[in-house]
Amino acid sequence: MKPGLRSYFTRPLFTVLFLGFSSGLPLLLVWSTLTAWLHDASIDIRTIGLFAAVRTPYSLKFLWAPLLDSLPVPVLSKRFGRRRGWLLATQALLIAAIALLACARPDINPGLTALAAMLVAFMAASQDIVVDAYRIEVLAPEEQGEGAAMAQLGYRLGMLMAGAGAFYIATPLGWQATYFIMAGMGGVGILTTLLAREPEASKAVSEPQAFAFAAWLRASVIEPFIDFTRHDSWWLILVFVVVYKLSDAFMGGMTNPFFLDIGFSKITIANIVKLCGVVPTFAGIFIGGALTARFGAIRILFIVGFLHALTNLLFVLQAHVGANSALLAASIFAENLSGGISAAAFVAYLSTLCNVHYTGTQYALLSSLAAVGTTWLSTPAGYVVKYLGWEWFFAFAAFLAIPGLGLLYLLEKRLRATSLPAATT
Repeated sequence: MKPGLRSYFTRPLFTVLFLGFSSGLPLLLVWSTLTAWLHDASIDIRTIGLFAAVRTPYSLKFLWAPLLDSLPVPVLSKRFGRRRGWLLATQALLIAAIALLACARPDINPGLTALAAMLVAFMAASQDIVVDAYRIEVLAPEEQGEGAAMAQLGYRLGMLMAGAGAFYIATPLGWQATYFIMAGMGGVGILTTLLAREPEASKAVSEPQAFAFAAWLRASVIEPFIDFTRHDSWWLILVFVVVYKLSDAFMGGMTNPFFLDIGFSKITIANIVKLCGVVPTFAGIFIGGALTARFGAIRILFIVGFLHALTNLLFVLQAHVGANSALLAASIFAENLSGGISAAAFVAYLSTLCNVHYTGTQYALLSSLAAVGTTWLSTPAGYVVKYLGWEWFFAFAAFLAIPGLGLLYLLEKRLRATSLPAATT
């Protein structure tokens, strides 16, 4: 076994893998899988697009991240430590929220369905805060590249279960039974947490009354944000994080209704889009981890981001020719390979921006800003489909990659300028 491959076979990295699965599982349940359920319930495409807003907690999780980052959860933190205590609490509540969503009837009351989905998103976002902090703390600095790859691998496996797995189950059993089964899959996260070890930095649990409120507010809320502003061009970094994945976000909630509209069956979607598509995704994740370690995250994000935008244009051709399985397979392969590389580089980049003393708060800020593109900025997608049609919709979505690439170019240019030695006279 080569040394590079052997580095992935450690207990902390396998823990990161399974926690990544637990994080990835709920995402599609309130996103593309949910849109397929809504499509089958004959919900209007414009309303389906607006359902992107149920993922708002992913964009706002930085607001309560300081609480989960610094305070213990009663009882559980004493027994398992601060990080694992919060993991167990959020995972148990997430399972309950998914089960509640399983009871929804979108054909009768889409509003209550949206509220249940938003509760799932809130608990999933809360779990993500702790998972991200745990990953950064439990791994050494030199392991962060492999950790980003393993986190993305686990995340994609969770998405595979909530994507292909959900489509396979829904075909004979229906969507409500599918969501109950997905709730049961949340037990993977609980088992992983019980078997994991607490990071050294989080073993000491402070009692809530030991905190003077003003001191806690400064140490846990204000200082992490002040610390982040010490990055050169920090404001440019924040804008970049918001818009980099906007193109994918705009498309993501619409692809399953698109596939169903042009004549693909759920089984075909599961086989090609969800199942076969995972191979290039996983390959891309590991390639992305290696390329990022070799060339740096910014360079990889720029090159692969441009190529990924080009692959999105293949859906324009798909909309023109209809339900052609060979074209769909080629499109998914190209998109997922480039998307996997980009995802690994993006996670690694965000991780390098975090101060180890404020990992939960700072990473939550960055990842929640990234989620803005998948929530409010993508809510008009259904209206764009309604008035432009599928072909022009996908062309427009590919065009949305340009702002992120432009900002990335500026970041790299400023980084090079600040790294140059001062001129001598």
